[in-house]
Amino acid sequence: MRSPVRLRSEVNVTRKLMQREVSRKANRTFHRSNAQEKFKYYELCAEMDTHDPKASNLKLSFLKKRSKITEIVAAKDVIFALAQSGVCVAYSRGSKDKGNGRLCFLNVSPYEVIRSLFYNKANNSIITVSVYKQDNFSSLNCRSTPLEYIRRREPGAGFSLFETESLRYPGFVEFDDVNGKVLTYSAADKVYKVWDLKNYNHLYSIHDNNIHEIKISPGIMLLIYHKSSNGGHVPLKILSIDTGTVLQSFKHQVHRSKKIDFIEQFNEKLLVKQEYENLQIIDVRTGDRTDVSSAHFMTPSAFIFLYENQLFLTFRHRNVAVWNFRGEKVTTFEDHTLWHPDCNTNNIYITSQQDLIISYCKQSDGSELGSINVSSILNGGALGRNPAGPR
Repeated sequence: MRSPVRLRSEVNVTRKLMQREVSRKANRTFHRSNAQEKFKYYELCAEMDTHDPKASNLKLSFLKKRSKITEIVAAKDVIFALAQSGVCVAYSRGSKDKGNGRLCFLNVSPYEVIRSLFYNKANNSIITVSVYKQDNFSSLNCRSTPLEYIRRREPGAGFSLFETESLRYPGFVEFDDVNGKVLTYSAADKVYKVWDLKNYNHLYSIHDNNIHEIKISPGIMLLIYHKSSNGGHVPLKILSIDTGTVLQSFKHQVHRSKKIDFIEQFNEKLLVKQEYENLQIIDVRTGDRTDVSSAHFMTPSAFIFLYENQLFLTFRHRNVAVWNFRGEKVTTFEDHTLWHPDCNTNNIYITSQQDLIISYCKQSDGSELGSINVSSILNGGALGRNPAGPR
């Protein structure tokens, strides 16, 4: 005799399939209900620990201490976990029965501290950004290691990237998965360079001492310059990300005495916010402007742009909000209060269809332990929750 739970599940699936066939909304309705079913009974399958004080290849004392996990990257059948201390470990992702085994440490030098990770889908490799004791942890060093070497437990078989660049602070490196590009800034030479993410070939350089910040959007780069000498405007340029050709130059008027909270670019939309002022959403093609009250839109700590859905997420304190480019808040989340008050988007996962958000959240019952929550970005509904158990 089949259990009632199993039978009820089969009836639900049958009903959903029938609704998919007869409903006018068809696939959209089916996809939403299927997402609810997918995360309804999800549970812990395995636990992995990066802490190994006996690891012979870690010489720095703080690398041997237990610390928080700051970043998790899933790359096909390999999972990478980066600890706050700078230790990074790769695991083989198996089924619940087969288990998840440690493959190797990515710290190939005993005095290496890994600061960040990037999974390069363009050539199926993992990129580590590290600092080293020998220069007092002051310069960024990038390394690319194909996944096949990680699976063989040979992390040292990778190769260094951007060795011609001096990435000492305030130098930086930024990886752009959407456009398949890498942006570096060499502080010593005061030069920005754009590289091909697939083969790491240098594409072009930007020599301009007046650039304050660069923002990357699909197909374009926004160059934000320092305020004019009288403080009345900010010069801006939009460049083709592929060639570096200037597509548009213009000046945006600002309040002379007010701090600029942010300038962000999303396709043809420019978002500008000054301290205590309204948010301005400008269409750079037409010049049309939408003002959003500062009481309605308060400056967030981070953004995530959803290119597929023409929406954007904002993070402020522990709250997540979804907005459209008319300045309207379109989603209120049912159960998605973030655990960390100052959100780092490395701790947020957005699905490839940009319809689900997965985060570590506070539990609604006031528990001292958090939970992994899955919510719909489009309607705010709670699709699944996996509470953390006591250790």
